[in-house]
Amino acid sequence: MLRTTLHPTVYLALGVTDLRNNIDGLALIVQRRFKLDPFDKSLFVFCNRKKDKLKILYWDKNGFWLYYKRLEEGFFKWPDKDTGKSSIEVTNQQLSWLLDGLSIYQKNAFNEVLKRKII
Repeated sequence: MLRTTLHPTVYLALGVTDLRNNIDGLALIVQRRFKLDPFDKSLFVFCNRKKDKLKILYWDKNGFWLYYKRLEEGFFKWPDKDTGKSSIEVTNQQLSWLLDGLSIYQKNAFNEVLKRKII
């Protein structure tokens, strides 16, 4: 079972990824295209062209985990590659929304309160 709350950082590969890539191919995408370290304690999430399959790459102490999810109906609300970036960082909550079939941009969700002051 994937426990997203254990991972401090989640990166989504914007646009389409060829999911025929295995662990090594996805790790190379992280390293070369994202300019990130695939051995970091982060989740790296990739989506196919039809937006009905995801792969999540994660390094765990002595080896990679590769999680795979295929939807039987529907598709993921995957963000498009319109920002000129190859990846974006999202929160664990946004990843949960995405895995549940929702957009990562929930307008009615509460924002995090950053001020730490007791009245």
